[in-house]
Amino acid sequence: LQIATIEPTLGLRQEPPSKRNCPQPVFNDCHTSMKIGIDLGGTKTEAVVLGPAGCEISRKRLPTPQNDYSGTIDVVLTLVEEMESHVHSPCTVGVATPGALSTATGLMKNANSTWLNGHALELDLEAALQRPVRIANDANCFALSEAIDGAGADAKTVFGVILGTGVGGGLVIGKSLLVGRNAIAGEWGHNPFPCPENNELSRPECFCGKHGCVETFLSGPALVSTYQDAGGILTTAEAIANAVPDDKRAKFVLARYMNHLARALAQVINILDPEVIVLGGGLSNIESLYERVPKLWDRYIFSDQVDTTLRRNLHGDSSGVRGAAWLWDDEDACA
Repeated sequence: LQIATIEPTLGLRQEPPSKRNCPQPVFNDCHTSMKIGIDLGGTKTEAVVLGPAGCEISRKRLPTPQNDYSGTIDVVLTLVEEMESHVHSPCTVGVATPGALSTATGLMKNANSTWLNGHALELDLEAALQRPVRIANDANCFALSEAIDGAGADAKTVFGVILGTGVGGGLVIGKSLLVGRNAIAGEWGHNPFPCPENNELSRPECFCGKHGCVETFLSGPALVSTYQDAGGILTTAEAIANAVPDDKRAKFVLARYMNHLARALAQVINILDPEVIVLGGGLSNIESLYERVPKLWDRYIFSDQVDTTLRRNLHGDSSGVRGAAWLWDDEDACA
C-alpha cells in the first residue's frame, strides 16, 4: 500500500491536553502501555494517546478526506506518527469507525462514510502502520470508554447509546466489549420502533433502506422534522430543547421525544437488563432526559421494579476516541 505524503497545509490542530492530573510517561517501561485511539469521523478524524490509567497525553484532529479511501488511510498514518512523536515510543492503535467489519468478508459494511464500505480497512491500516490494529464501531467505542473509566465505571453491564445525527449503541459486560456473532451487537437504532401509536404507523424510511427504525424517531434530524411538521421554525435539536418552556411546540415535541426514547430503551432493558445506560451524542445534553425518561419507561418494562439507571456520559465528545484506545488493554499490549 503506497502512502501519499500529507502536507502540513491540511491544518493539523493541537488540542488542549486533558485537565486530569496525569503522571508523566516513563519511557523505559513497557512501551506499549501507551495507547493511541483514532476516531474516524465523517468530517474529522481525531487521535488521542493515553498513558497509564487512561491519562490523556496528547490529542490532534485532521479533516477526513471526503470520498477518498487512500486519503483516509494517509490521515490515520499521519496522526499515529504525530502521537508517537509526543511520547517518543511506538504505541498500540485502535480505531473507531462509523461502520463495522463484516464477519463474512472482513470488509467494511454499514458505514455512513460510504467510501469505506467494501474495503479491507483493518488489513490496509495494518499494512500502512506495520503493526496489528484493532477496529470497532464508534458506538461500541463510546460504550467501552464510558464502561472503563466513565459514567458506567461502577457497573458490570453498560449499554452505551448514541443520540445524534444517527442512533447507535454498544454493550459492555465486565469491561469487555460484546461485538456479537454478526458484529452488530447493540445496533438498536435499526430495530423497529416499539409500541407505535396510531399517529406513528406511517413508518418513515431510514437511510438503511428499512422503514420505521428507532433511528427515524430518535435522531436529531427526526426531532427537528417533528417540530417543523408542527409548525415550528427552529432548525436544530439544541435550539428546540433550549426553547422549552416558552415555545409550546417545542415543549410538546420534546415530551413526545422523551416518550419515544423511554419506549425504545425499555425494549433494550427487557432484552439485556443492563445496570447502567449511558447517553452520548448531541441529544444527550438535554438535561431533562435523565429525570423524565426513567419515569416513563416503567410502564413498558416487564418487571415490578426497574433499577437500571440512565446517566449522561462523562467524557463527552472524547468518549469514542478514548474507547478506540481502550480496544487494547495493558496485558494485551505488553504480551
